Amino acid sequence: MEVDTQTGVVRVLKLVAAHDVGRAINPQSVEGQIQGGAVMGLGYALMEEVVVQDGINLTTSSASYLIPTDGDVPDVDPLVIESGEGLGPFGARGIGEPPIAPPAAIANAIEDATGARITQLPITPERVARALGMVADPR
Repeated sequence: MEVDTQTGVVRVLKLVAAHDVGRAINPQSVEGQIQGGAVMGLGYALMEEVVVQDGINLTTSSASYLIPTDGDVPDVDPLVIESGEGLGPFGARGIGEPPIAPPAAIANAIEDATGARITQLPITPERVARALGMVADPR
């Protein structure tokens, strides 16, 4: 990943996602689930935010609720781990929760690169700049 310490912009260059699926009954489908979940997690980490002010949702359109587009998504390398220890059919496990991993990994990578710890999602350029001490905290 890259962190622009002048602007606070974070850019993920490559994403590797490894998931133990027990047994991959349909490996191509499992890889697609992992890739899709990784992209969802990337959006959750860096751009998706519902803004509520005084009980009113201010995020009312696709223009104000950002999701990753092709230009935002790096190469996603899915690693299918087969332990054979799933409780599902043929030893399979569910693969529906991969989006939870990227936010923590991205926050940790930013801290490793800059020393700044981001504790609120999404990790916007403004929040990175604030954590780097470039912008005063408005609170």
